[in-house]
This record gives sequence, C-alpha cells and structure tokens, in this order.
Amino acid sequence: MCVLTTVLSLCLVLALVSQARAEEKTLQGKITCAKCDLGKSDKCETVIVVKENGKEVIYYFDADSHKKYHGKVCSEGAEGKVTGTVSKSGDKSVVKVTKLEIKNK
Repeated sequence: MCVLTTVLSLCLVLALVSQARAEEKTLQGKITCAKCDLGKSDKCETVIVVKENGKEVIYYFDADSHKKYHGKVCSEGAEGKVTGTVSKSGDKSVVKVTKLEIKNK
C-alpha cells in the first residue's frame, strides 16, 4: 500500500511540474511555414518567428494549431500575433494557439 501511495504521489507531482512549465504568452512576428518559407524542416510545420533579445526565435505550432492555421501561411508568410501556451519539446519551443491575428497582406 505504501508503494502505491508513493507512486501515485510521484505521478501527481510530475503532472503539476509539467503544467507549471507551460506559460501563456503573446508572440508577435512572422507566421509562416518552417519547410516552404524557412527551409528548416523536411515537412510543413507552422511557426512564428519572433525577435527576442536581438535574436530570432522560432516557436512551432502544436499539431492541432498547425492543422487549423497552416493553410493561411504555407506558401506565403504574414506578420501577425499569436497568443497561446508555450512549452518546450526537446530543443523546440512549442505554442498551443488560443488566439491568432494575421495582419492584412
């Protein structure tokens, strides 16, 4: 019984830690395709490229956000703003989009 309680407690702590790592953020920059526009991927991936501390940082849209918004920016990127939950997946920054604004082309 003690082992089960310990395992369940550990699972709860890990779940809370992973939620704490994700943060709501608004990003402004160029929304585009990592493959077709940037040449940084061998498959289409929706991204937003932002300037942070003088460097370009690429945030990859999560799978659901990519499916929803990719058609608007694949062949030609556009300036815009993304609000969503930001987290890390390996060495990539990932955003789960809750709001997207694309400036008129």
